[in-house]
Amino acid sequence: MAKQYETVIGLEVHIELATKTKIFCGCSTEFGSAPNTHTCPVCTGMPGSLPVLNKQVVEYALALGLAANCKIARECRFDRKNYFYPDNPQNYQISQLYLPIARDGYLEIDTAAGTKKVRIHEMHMEEDAGKLIHDEWDDTSLVDYNRSGVPLVEIVSEPDMRSAEEVIAYLEKLRMTAQYLGVSDCKLQEGSMRADVNLSVREAGSRTLGTRTEMKNLNSFKAIAHAIEGERARQIELLEAGKEVVQETRRWDDNKEHSYAMRSKEDAQDYRYFPEPDLVPVVISDEWIQKIRDRQPELRPEKMERYKREFDIPGYDAELLTESKAVADLFEKTAELCGKPKKAANWIMGDVFRLMKENGMEPEELRFSPEHLAKLISLTDAGTVSASVAKKVFEHVFAEDADPEKYVEEHGLKTVNDEGAIREAVEKVLADNPQAVADYKGGKQKAFGALMGQSMRALKGKADPAAVTKMIQEMLDS
Repeated sequence: MAKQYETVIGLEVHIELATKTKIFCGCSTEFGSAPNTHTCPVCTGMPGSLPVLNKQVVEYALALGLAANCKIARECRFDRKNYFYPDNPQNYQISQLYLPIARDGYLEIDTAAGTKKVRIHEMHMEEDAGKLIHDEWDDTSLVDYNRSGVPLVEIVSEPDMRSAEEVIAYLEKLRMTAQYLGVSDCKLQEGSMRADVNLSVREAGSRTLGTRTEMKNLNSFKAIAHAIEGERARQIELLEAGKEVVQETRRWDDNKEHSYAMRSKEDAQDYRYFPEPDLVPVVISDEWIQKIRDRQPELRPEKMERYKREFDIPGYDAELLTESKAVADLFEKTAELCGKPKKAANWIMGDVFRLMKENGMEPEELRFSPEHLAKLISLTDAGTVSASVAKKVFEHVFAEDADPEKYVEEHGLKTVNDEGAIREAVEKVLADNPQAVADYKGGKQKAFGALMGQSMRALKGKADPAAVTKMIQEMLDS
C-alpha cells in the first residue's frame, strides 16, 4: 500500500506599513518614484547617522497585534541582524529577535473543511532592505535604496497549515485585517505584502516534523498555491526514492512552475544578532494599548453582522460586500447618500462586480465616487431614466466618474413619459409588423415580446417599459 503523506506549512509574512515616512528617518515611503530619490544618510547607512523610531510604526504594529489576538509586550527592543548584501546599505538590518512587540496570537480561517485557528508565534517590527534591479542585457545589477528603511511587520505563524487552501485562507484573512485597520494596502504586486513558505512533509500519523524548506519570490496567491503543490510533490518524490530533503532556501519561478535552490537555510546564529545600541527599548503602557484598542475600527465579522441587522441584507450578500474594505466603504457611503441600501447592494454586486471582472480590476482600483452611484440609483428610482439606460450610463460613471445627471441631460436620455410619443411609436411598430400582430391574436404569446422589443428600440430604450407594455396591450385589444 502506498504511503500517505501530510504537508506541514508555516508562513513568514512581511506587511509593509502605510506610514508616510520610513521607520527610522523622515524619508517618504511613496511607491513608484524614481530610483534613489527617497533617501538620506540614515536609510543609506552613512557612518555617524542615527536612527529615530517612527511612533506610527509602533501604533500600527500594536493595532495588528491586537486584531490578531496577540499578547503585547510591555517592553520590546530592537536588534541588529548582520548580513552583507548590496541592497542592505548598513550591512545589518534593524529587526526584533529577542523581545518582539507581540506574541502568541491566532487568526480564525474558514475553508471547505470548516473553521480552524492558525496560531501566530510572534509579530515583530523591522526595516525593509533596498531593491536590486538586474539588467540581463548589460549583465549588471543596480540598487535602488528607496525601499530601504520602509517599515515592516513580520508575522511568523506556527506550522499549523496543512494545504494550499488553508494557506490562502490565512493570507486573505491577514490581508483583509490589515486593510480594514488601515495599516497597509497589502498589494502583493507592489511588494507591500510578501510571504515566505516553510514547508515539510511527513508520513500521515507521524508526530515528528520533516525537514523544511523555505520558498521565496512569491508575489501572488496563485504563485503561492502552485509553489506549495510543487514543493510538496518534490519532497515526496525525494522521500519515495530514499533520499533526504535538504534544509535550504528555494526560489520559486512561477513561469516555469519550478523551484531552485538558492542557499542553505541560515539559523539565527549565522546572523550574529545583538541588541541595537542606537535605539532605546520601547515601553508600552496599559494606557497606550487601551488607546489603540479604543481606536480599532469595525472589522469584517462585525461589519457583516451589522449589515444583516441594520440593512436587512442576506448573509451571502453581506459576505460579498465586506470581502474588501474598498467595496464595503463604497457600499456604506452610497447607501447613506441614496437611502436605499438594498438597491446600492444590488448595483455593487451586479454592475460594479461585472465591470471589475471585465476590466481585470481590484476593488482598490475603483475610481468613481459613491456620490455618482447614489445619484444614478435615485434617477432610476424616480423613473427619470429606465433601467436599461441606467446600465449604459453606469458604464461611463465606472470608467470616467461621469456625473450621471449631467450625462443624462447632455445625451437626451431621460425617460419618455409623453403618452403621445409612446402611442406614435407603438402605432408605427404594429403597422410595420402585421405578421407579429396576427401571430399574437392567433395565440402566440412570444409575438408580444417581439413587438415590445421593437417598440423599446423605436423609443431608444428611454420609455418606461410598463407604459409601453400597457400601450401595446391596449392597441392590440382594441
